[in-house]
Amino acid sequence: MNLVTITDVSKQFSERVLLNRVNLLINSGDRVGLIGRNGSGKTTLLRLIAGEEAPDDGTITVWGGVRIRFLSQGLHLDPALTVLDTVFAASSPQMRLLRDYEQVSRQLQQTPTDAHLQQRLTQLSAEMDRTDGWSAEANAKTILTKLGITDYDSPVGLLSGGQRKRVALAQALIDSADLLILDEPTNHIDAETIDWLERYLLTVPNALLMVTHDRYFLDRVTNRIVELNRQELIAYPGNYSDYLALREQREQKLAAQEEKRQILLRRELAWLQRGAQARSTKQKARKQRVAELQQIAYDRDDRRVAMALAGRRLGKKVLIARNLSKTYGEHTLFAGLNLQLEQGDRIGIVGPNGVGKTTLLDILAEKTKPDTGDVIWGSTVHLGYFDQHMAVLKANEQMRVFDFIARDAALIRTDEGERVDAARMLEWFLFTRPEQRARIVSLSGGERRRLYMLYVLMHRPNVVFLDEPTNDLDIETLQVLEEFLDNFSGALVVVTHDRYFLDRNVDFIMSFEDGHVGTRYPAPFSAFQQARQAERARLETPEPTTKPTGKPVMQQTAQPSDKLSWKEKRELEALETQMAELESRKAELTKAMNNAGGDYVLLGELSAEFDLISAELDTALERWLALSERVE
Repeated sequence: MNLVTITDVSKQFSERVLLNRVNLLINSGDRVGLIGRNGSGKTTLLRLIAGEEAPDDGTITVWGGVRIRFLSQGLHLDPALTVLDTVFAASSPQMRLLRDYEQVSRQLQQTPTDAHLQQRLTQLSAEMDRTDGWSAEANAKTILTKLGITDYDSPVGLLSGGQRKRVALAQALIDSADLLILDEPTNHIDAETIDWLERYLLTVPNALLMVTHDRYFLDRVTNRIVELNRQELIAYPGNYSDYLALREQREQKLAAQEEKRQILLRRELAWLQRGAQARSTKQKARKQRVAELQQIAYDRDDRRVAMALAGRRLGKKVLIARNLSKTYGEHTLFAGLNLQLEQGDRIGIVGPNGVGKTTLLDILAEKTKPDTGDVIWGSTVHLGYFDQHMAVLKANEQMRVFDFIARDAALIRTDEGERVDAARMLEWFLFTRPEQRARIVSLSGGERRRLYMLYVLMHRPNVVFLDEPTNDLDIETLQVLEEFLDNFSGALVVVTHDRYFLDRNVDFIMSFEDGHVGTRYPAPFSAFQQARQAERARLETPEPTTKPTGKPVMQQTAQPSDKLSWKEKRELEALETQMAELESRKAELTKAMNNAGGDYVLLGELSAEFDLISAELDTALERWLALSERVE
């Protein structure tokens, strides 16, 4: 069943064309991932489909009776309403019933002898029975709890920005609609919640249209990818992995067509240059043909090279933080916190929102003072801190993009000593020459973060802090950043909920919760989860007890020393190397199984090896944990 039809739709703001006669069908059962660069018009397209904006040309048809629910990035929640009232504030009949029931219940608690309220509650209870409203209410509270919202009676105005975003997400999930549109739903929620959201969305019957930078999320939830590229929509069947393969095939075909065009163009030009003695009408036709071939624009999609800037030497002493504490009012974020960063460390820090991860980075970067403790940096450190404040952009927002980067570009060189000009660096980060003339104040949120990322990295840091780098950055920009990090030999600390980014760029993951940074666990994120689950299960298992018998208790054997022997230290190092190799092989096998197609014999062989590798990895991980605990 077709839900929405987009026909020849165009949209532009001022002189900037975002959509040029695009077409798209959204059918029931579709789970569409919309991808494209920041500023390309993704959010505008979502707003057009949701009816919040009108196209300049073309038509958007929402077929009769189709309900659309849109979770936008700009929240419009009533700060006076409670969490539960906000969630039930939708217009569907069941949401109205739940809202009325909750309101009357609260009123009756205040005046329990009111006969009118008692009668009204009886009527609403009967209606809840008839429509299975109790299940809907339980589902609503379950969703809120899974999203980390447990105080249902708290006014929305008292919540943090991240909490308000999660309330709005709960509202969108609870209010059933034929088409659910989600704009960056994974921003401001932690990795475990994202994992739950993936599983939840796979169970709902709604059609989905979503914009997200989370590549694992796209891979697991979508069955169709639509790319917004150069004002056009290109649709690919399948999930994100399928999209990557199909896009590569498409670009190979385009490259082959371009090569043929160039050969034909050279032949035609050679004929004209020889001054062939032919009829003037034929010569005129050949000239017109050459002119047409020259005007054909081949979309190379701005093929780019990795950002190759000269590095800085980093000494052995990088960072030591001792006995850090920070309190705001009566709320203590952390106390007695210690952290050491060494040369070559690549660490990801994860944890629930609000525990103090950003505050910790600000203290380490000496932007915020701790209540107690010391932060000691090595003398060779040049820190690049991609924070969420972007103060330097706000202070210079009337500058043009090119001028902002050009101020420092004269000092920047590649690892071969070549000076890099501002225009080239901006092109590395996907700013075209016309876009470089725009003023910073006119950029979208994602474009600003892309510009700020370039500003941080162009100064050639040898220690990099990244605070939620994947929020509001498009996938192409993340790929540019990842190319830079592939060639980066310094120390890296990342605070993020993006599991793909963690797996791609860090070697160890640390959990920040309960006011301290815990053990380093080897990446990938799935191994970190398994280790954490095993640790929790061990802590929750009660110690065995023996019944008193009146007999003397036998002396316990001496516990092994917490210090590792030389042999065990070597074993620990070997295990880390072994686990990295096993994870690499698992990734290769996963890719091979995805590409096996209908070759079931090959698929069986690959699957058997995958199971064997997984078992070896589990065994190695258990031994690594046992040795690591003794070190701790």
